[in-house]
Amino acid sequence: MFAKLLDGKKIKYMSFMWNRFLRLAPLLIIVIILAGYQKYLSGSDLFNYAKSIIAGVIKPSLPNGGWSITAEFHFYLILPALLFLTNKWKYSLIFVLIAAVTIRSLLHQDIGQIQTFSYWTIIGRVDQFLLGIMAYQFRNNISKRHLLVLSTLTFFSVFYWYFDSQGGFYMNPSYPSPSPIWIYLPTLEGFAYALAIAWYDNSFEHSTGKISRFIALIGTYSYSIYLLHFFIVFKLSSAINSNIIYISNIYIAMFLSVISFLVMVPIGYVSYRFVESPFLRFRTRYIVADKPKKSCSVEYERKMGP
Repeated sequence: MFAKLLDGKKIKYMSFMWNRFLRLAPLLIIVIILAGYQKYLSGSDLFNYAKSIIAGVIKPSLPNGGWSITAEFHFYLILPALLFLTNKWKYSLIFVLIAAVTIRSLLHQDIGQIQTFSYWTIIGRVDQFLLGIMAYQFRNNISKRHLLVLSTLTFFSVFYWYFDSQGGFYMNPSYPSPSPIWIYLPTLEGFAYALAIAWYDNSFEHSTGKISRFIALIGTYSYSIYLLHFFIVFKLSSAINSNIIYISNIYIAMFLSVISFLVMVPIGYVSYRFVESPFLRFRTRYIVADKPKKSCSVEYERKMGP
């Protein structure tokens, strides 16, 4: 998204960071308060909880999936350097990617596992950011390459089946896993996702019908759905397990996951409407246009969602 938005443009970096703060911080702060209240009711140590929130600027310790916001924040810190490199030479990020894989390899040799870094931090997630930028840079080479993309996604699905058969996230053979698969798993994920997105974005004429607009709205509400589902979906699944049916069958689990997601859509709307949207009016334009013209950065972000 940001590679497409900022391609060839100069930005006011502090304005850019201010806009991202306004987009992410209000709901995250409310989630931190609600999670803290839950801990208070359960008698947990609030002092340690407060320390984990402060540490969340660096460590993946924020509640309800807030670790991903920390990784995203770290990406924003290095974004100017990445944009500079891509403007100088579009192949430069390949070497940054190689450096990231090398660092994970060295860490794996040193501490015996790399899963916690690969999954929870920018040390692993940087691959997906880098490959997303590169997919945009090479979008013309990906457009309409249907066989290439579908073959890659098929291979990726088979690989994930293998990954799951070996124990998946928690049992390969334990958590954190000593398996070297976590050295290159972020790279494979990032490559598959980036390739699919660039292919979809540049190979088709996209509908503006009701279904398309509904999916776009889900994208707008996705940040709320993501942070708030921990409060609702986990309790819902626990209640179903205890009172209705034990969710052990994969098909039942998949059906209930769809129902749970649909339950979260109106909740995401309420959150976006009353928690997130009010702060978006304070955003400022951060793209420096070469010629005097209205910048589309704020409007584009509004349409793209979080």
